[in-house]
Amino acid sequence: WFVHIPGLKVVFPSTPTDVRGLLWSSIYDDNPVVFFEHRTLYGIKEEVPDELEPIPIRKAGVHREGEDVTVIATGRLVHEALGAAKQAEEQGVSVEVVDPRTLQPPDEETLVESVKKTNRCVVAHEAITRMGFGAEVAAVVQYQAFDWLDAPIERVGAKFTPLPFAPVMEQWCVPHADDVLEAIMRTVGRAG
Repeated sequence: WFVHIPGLKVVFPSTPTDVRGLLWSSIYDDNPVVFFEHRTLYGIKEEVPDELEPIPIRKAGVHREGEDVTVIATGRLVHEALGAAKQAEEQGVSVEVVDPRTLQPPDEETLVESVKKTNRCVVAHEAITRMGFGAEVAAVVQYQAFDWLDAPIERVGAKFTPLPFAPVMEQWCVPHADDVLEAIMRTVGRAG
């Protein structure tokens, strides 16, 4: 919803380092910035540098280099995509995982250049697949990298239902690494 408001910047980090760097940039930005944190990421631990390195708003991060498929993922799905990339590697598929980090304005250049390198794209996020951020990313990639695509863009998202309160049902609704892996394998023609 917030990415549809002209003048707002929207950031959504997926790692502790990204939280630190993007929060700094958000505080000192001259424009209003909406800063989202995913509650399930609070338990993630990583080594954070002592020196504070601001991460520029609108700069995507590449979490894993790959040659066969680009997975553009946000929030918790970055970690699910990294897990799927490891599984795909065991099957001989090299996956690049890109995190936009800034939802508005997006770093279209990094996203498109990655897809031009791999010639395939999977967009993964926790929202439903229709009418949202992932659909916009797919449209941008389709428009700017159409001639490089060797397969249709795959989208991974939550089931089209209200998010249930019960944790077991919530887990049924939201996408996981297996869903991302299936989409990766469809793009390389190995759907199973």
